[in-house]
Amino acid sequence: MKKIHLILWLPALIFFSCSPKINPSASNAPEGSLRVMAYNIHHGNPPSKEKEGTIDIDAIAAAIKLQSPDLVALQEVDVNTNRSGGINEAVLLAQKLKMNFYFAKAIAHDGGDYGVAILSRFPISEGKTFMLPKNSDPRSEQRVLATAKIEIAKNIFIRFASTHLDAQKTTENRILQAKEINQLLKDEALPVVLGGDLNATPDAESIKIFDALFTRTCQTCDFSIPVINPTKTIDHIGYKPAGAFKVLSHQAIPERYASDHLPILSVLQYKP
Repeated sequence: MKKIHLILWLPALIFFSCSPKINPSASNAPEGSLRVMAYNIHHGNPPSKEKEGTIDIDAIAAAIKLQSPDLVALQEVDVNTNRSGGINEAVLLAQKLKMNFYFAKAIAHDGGDYGVAILSRFPISEGKTFMLPKNSDPRSEQRVLATAKIEIAKNIFIRFASTHLDAQKTTENRILQAKEINQLLKDEALPVVLGGDLNATPDAESIKIFDALFTRTCQTCDFSIPVINPTKTIDHIGYKPAGAFKVLSHQAIPERYASDHLPILSVLQYKP
């Protein structure tokens, strides 16, 4: 169960031209800042149109574009599934946003693939997919950690990661998966920024495990779910080591149509 699988999704790793200068997207932000978003996109299916299975990937792209992020950790991404009309959501979002991307397959689903993705305004290399552990319950869905090396400025690199932890009411899988993520990243020499739907509130055991390695970008965090009258924080952004970044701001973005989660956005000051 704890064996690590490395899967390079080479067809899904493409590059667009982009400037390796940190933070041109927010003119009032300090030099060296990074705008980091985490967004569970509900496979592009707006909750208000869930019954008819409508896919509105343009709404997801618009929600992301409005915040001008440098890095985005996406969850619940469909690639060529029947329910999403056979589209590659990772490719389409990268094209619409003029960003680089890496897609990490978690499971085969409905004629295609389903997983998490990374979007980056900066060059991407070394995209990797790690299978996370789960218990023997047949309802346990395979979850993954996606990582990539990001050149945020000339010869300055960080490791960026996206993940989506187990959604069952029991905590066992989330605890297993948080421990595995820490194990995978504890010896990483580059600064790491991780975003994702961790399916747990800040007081949960799995988040305490996460906090043992990572510094989350907020302690009293905006709620991220449900999108109408949100009551819980389950989407998180964190980084390591603690001295690598300074948190300039963190917020949940009040985009209530495109997904069943609010996107969250942290602005980080990189401290080389």
